[in-house]
Amino acid sequence: MLVSLLTSAEEGVRTTTEHSWLPETFEIIYGGLASVIIIGALVKFILPMWKKALTARSEAIGKDLLQAHNNRQNSINLAATIRSDKGDIEAERARILAEADVTAARVLSEGRARVEVEAAEAEAKAVSDIEAGQGRLTAEVQGQVATLASAATEHVVTGSLDNATLVNLIEDFIAKVGAAK
Repeated sequence: MLVSLLTSAEEGVRTTTEHSWLPETFEIIYGGLASVIIIGALVKFILPMWKKALTARSEAIGKDLLQAHNNRQNSINLAATIRSDKGDIEAERARILAEADVTAARVLSEGRARVEVEAAEAEAKAVSDIEAGQGRLTAEVQGQVATLASAATEHVVTGSLDNATLVNLIEDFIAKVGAAK
């Protein structure tokens, strides 16, 4: 019958039904059976896959939400840690500056003490150099005075002695040197 309908439709012949809203009875039966088979196959094969896909998607969304919640909590905890560390940074900064002040004062006092010791050593060395220079100068002056005095004495003695007295002195000297041998 379906074949006759198809062939008549192809030839341009028009078929009429008993009711204007409902198709022929065999079309309802075969159409209904085909619909039931297709819907059954969809329910048996496609529906479980669809449920499985929706479940997987729901689980993935749940995991993402849980991960987002955990990330948010971690961020909140990290922010609190950073805020507390910032306070610690200020305290650490104050402690480091106090240590630096103490160290600077210590280095300054050590430097001053070292400079005072070096100045005292330099002063002592200068005093000893001055004293040594004075001793050398005194010895040199005394040597020059002795030389000048000797020359002056010889000049005075030779200038004040006559030849006879000079000859007597030389002979007395020679006699003393000869007797000492």
